[in-house]
Amino acid sequence: MKAAVLYGDYDLRYEDFPEPEIRPGCVKVRVCACGVCGSDIPRITAGGAHYYPIVLGHEFSGFVTEVGEGVTSLQPGDHVAAIPLIPCMKCRDCQQGNYSQCKHYTFIGSRIQGGYADYVVLPETNALKIDPAIPFEQGALFEPSTVALHGIRRTNYQGGKTVAVLGGGTIGLFTLQWAKILGARTVVVFGRSKQHLAVAERLGADAVISTLDEDFMEQALAFTDGVGFDYVFEAAGTPVTMRLAFELAANHSDVCMIGTPVGELTFSQREWELLNRKEFRLTGSWMSGSAPYPGDEWRLTAECFANGKLKYDPAVFHCQIPLQDTEQIVSVLRERSKIKGRVLLLNPVREDE
Repeated sequence: MKAAVLYGDYDLRYEDFPEPEIRPGCVKVRVCACGVCGSDIPRITAGGAHYYPIVLGHEFSGFVTEVGEGVTSLQPGDHVAAIPLIPCMKCRDCQQGNYSQCKHYTFIGSRIQGGYADYVVLPETNALKIDPAIPFEQGALFEPSTVALHGIRRTNYQGGKTVAVLGGGTIGLFTLQWAKILGARTVVVFGRSKQHLAVAERLGADAVISTLDEDFMEQALAFTDGVGFDYVFEAAGTPVTMRLAFELAANHSDVCMIGTPVGELTFSQREWELLNRKEFRLTGSWMSGSAPYPGDEWRLTAECFANGKLKYDPAVFHCQIPLQDTEQIVSVLRERSKIKGRVLLLNPVREDE
């Protein structure tokens, strides 16, 4: 088969690669679309891969071409979205249903071969059957949607309250949508990118606030009569937004850090004291698995994409690039500070397959 294989920093080559063989309990999936997650970028650009050569990609969708012995829930032709986390199912955390904390997990696209390829073989439990009316491009967004919903589930979330979403990237946009679907009274999205904020408005934000505005804190608190937000979801992972979460939180609110930190982070004494004075509940969120595996995050994403409650806006993608055009992929990632949204790799079926 063909794959975009990473050999080192910025060294991505579209070439022949061993096609994986079907195994009992597994399915072979023809990958049609795969997102370049923010976590993939340092793997490609900054020595972040576990080993070389490697085929990355964990946000992908496609269709089943072959099923292994014992597979009952899927058949050739079914459209699927990949669930990249493969927990051991044996450790203490797995036995408690906390799959994201598995001590012995593996992960498609970072520890084992991923979706920057024609085919991936994965366990039956890691291929989520999806409505064939859902475009493969949208299917590549299942994983970030589940990450957002998992973050909301990490709080004591209740409808009818105010929500602040910090960061208008892919995770932030899905966090916005889930907060609305689950009954938020008001959702305000904060960001720096005019493009992100415009998409957030189209996807249902009650208001968007540019943190570049000098009076953005006054604007923010005006939505809550000066008391702060009941729920604050940080979805950017930057030191600025992580500190801002403490400022925007109301007394006895919930704050969840969904974004992965992108640098060293310090809080001033005054900032950290807000946690004490406001007595807000601070938690983190990691990946998206829950019991029964893979969790409601995945089942609800499939249901709400199919029924239209969860909206698909192509503008969440910065650009769409053919998988074989590794030169363009690398060129885009060299200007990663300018990337506004997901980079999507398209891999239509070729005539020689």
